[in-house]
Amino acid sequence: MAAIAPHSSSLSPFLDTKTSTSSILFRIQSATISLLSPSIRRRITVHASSSAAAASPALSLGNGSRPWKVSDARYQEILTDPSYAGQFVLMTNPHIGNTGVNFDDVDTRAITRRLREDGSLIGVLSTEKSKSDEQLLETARSWDIVGVDLISGVTCQAPYQWVDKTEDNWEFNVDGRHGESFNVVAYDFGVKQNILRRLASYGCKITVVPSTWPASEVLKMKPDGILFSNGPGDPSAVPYAVESVKALLGQAPIFGICMGHQLLGQALGGKTYKMKFGHHGGNHPVRNMKNGQNHNYAVDPATLPEGVEVTHVNLNDGSCAGLAFPAMNIMSLQYHPEASPGPHDSDLVFGEFVDMMRRTKGNL
Repeated sequence: MAAIAPHSSSLSPFLDTKTSTSSILFRIQSATISLLSPSIRRRITVHASSSAAAASPALSLGNGSRPWKVSDARYQEILTDPSYAGQFVLMTNPHIGNTGVNFDDVDTRAITRRLREDGSLIGVLSTEKSKSDEQLLETARSWDIVGVDLISGVTCQAPYQWVDKTEDNWEFNVDGRHGESFNVVAYDFGVKQNILRRLASYGCKITVVPSTWPASEVLKMKPDGILFSNGPGDPSAVPYAVESVKALLGQAPIFGICMGHQLLGQALGGKTYKMKFGHHGGNHPVRNMKNGQNHNYAVDPATLPEGVEVTHVNLNDGSCAGLAFPAMNIMSLQYHPEASPGPHDSDLVFGEFVDMMRRTKGNL
């Protein structure tokens, strides 16, 4: 992942006759960025900086999907969120670089306009000056986020206990605690630490396991609940994760977030689909049908079996943002309820998960 930042260079589209798309490529002082686009509508000039190369650790040649992000805060979360693995992030909030172009500034609006027309694009960022334009474009043509297992690159390698104490400045909701303790097994598909912090704040003792951890081993841990975490990429590219989810349905209360939500949708017999833009930002309106987002895929509600309820809907495009299957003690959200800084109105879902575990233990 890399963010684009200041200096001067020009970006121009090249006709890509092999894929009937236009390819956007521009060079900066110490790095080159190229994008693939399905249409040429205008010539674009973008200013960028050599600091872009330093934004990606150990960068030599990197490629990925390019979404834009509309948040004006949470830079640390965005730059360290495993859900962005395999992607470039283009910051577009007015307070970040969308206010105009100076010699030492970046006009992110030019790239954003192209993304708004064509959807997320495939990009390549390289510091290898020996690479020709055509070689870089060929690299971009050869990569696609669809069908790529990005989870394996961000998951933990072995189980571990989450023992970090939640600091007072993150402890903004303790009303839901009742003194009980719940044993939660969390599948790490790229889990964010704030998710683990929030669960711990609600009285959960958490064991984090790798994405490939066998369901049979999870059941040996006798969990009160199971979390399927957020993570990057295409849920259809990780059938092993879907099979683990299937094996655990009905075995304990389940909470899925982001990638976990999509895997639950597939495990229940539903289908997921690639979105044109995805949802990236902290200001997406969601309707809670019962009374911070980052994803490129969504669950198709029409493909879900009887008994599965759509609990949340994205008001921008009507896509599914939450599910529940009461008969099997399952709940899920497409967005990130732990987002901080940001609105805390979704934090209550962690309490709902705890309540579900409490009811289930009471019925045993």
